[in-house]
Amino acid sequence: MTASQVIEALGLPAGARVDQRVPKKLLIENGAPTAADKKLINDGVELLTWVAALKPTTIGVPEFRDEIREYLEIAVLSLQARSSGRLARLIELVHRAIPYPLVLLTEHPEGGSISFAHKRWAQNEEGKTVLDGDLTTAKLDVEDELGKPFLSSINLLSQRKADLLTLYQGWIVSTTALQAASITGSFEVPASPEKAAERADALRVTSLLESRIAALRSTAAKEKQMPKQVQLNLEIKKLKAELATARQQL
Repeated sequence: MTASQVIEALGLPAGARVDQRVPKKLLIENGAPTAADKKLINDGVELLTWVAALKPTTIGVPEFRDEIREYLEIAVLSLQARSSGRLARLIELVHRAIPYPLVLLTEHPEGGSISFAHKRWAQNEEGKTVLDGDLTTAKLDVEDELGKPFLSSINLLSQRKADLLTLYQGWIVSTTALQAASITGSFEVPASPEKAAERADALRVTSLLESRIAALRSTAAKEKQMPKQVQLNLEIKKLKAELATARQQL
């Protein structure tokens, strides 16, 4: 599954297409708080393209406004990265730099991903937006039995379109289903918002436990004292049991 296949699967009307290059200068000025981030953008971005602008006038979905956020437009962007080094940070910087919620398709030499991040008003800077919670990211290099139902689920005609926030959240739910499918081997969109929230929580717990287990295994491999090795292995065993329980919630 490629970025171009995802863009085609969205089923966007021709009037929503932009297909314009986004200069690195825009990213650096709006999304690079440190010198290291500026260097990452300069060195890591091969090409960033604004694929489509999804507005009430281009896709017929009403805008959303409340005291926390304002969704007047959803932007679809395609990022070609030069390597997978610090890729998660680069993706985050792109989401931070653009004032609209993004559907970001990223391709790099080792694969590709799709990512989303809700936006809200900044508390201390009037008119500025910030990320609201963690990014939702799923790999695109999956088997056809998982990729095909995902592509079908994200089509604009398949989504609830009460407003742009509802549409954006629907795509996040489909992407979370793809994340879960990479573990369970079966793609299934949750039947309710409550089930979707439970799955998202289980995925967060799963990711955290996997990271902790990997770190403990690395520590255990370097440990020379047998009692400490035993203690570490017991902790790994406990965490693996918790991981199995979390995966059952997917």
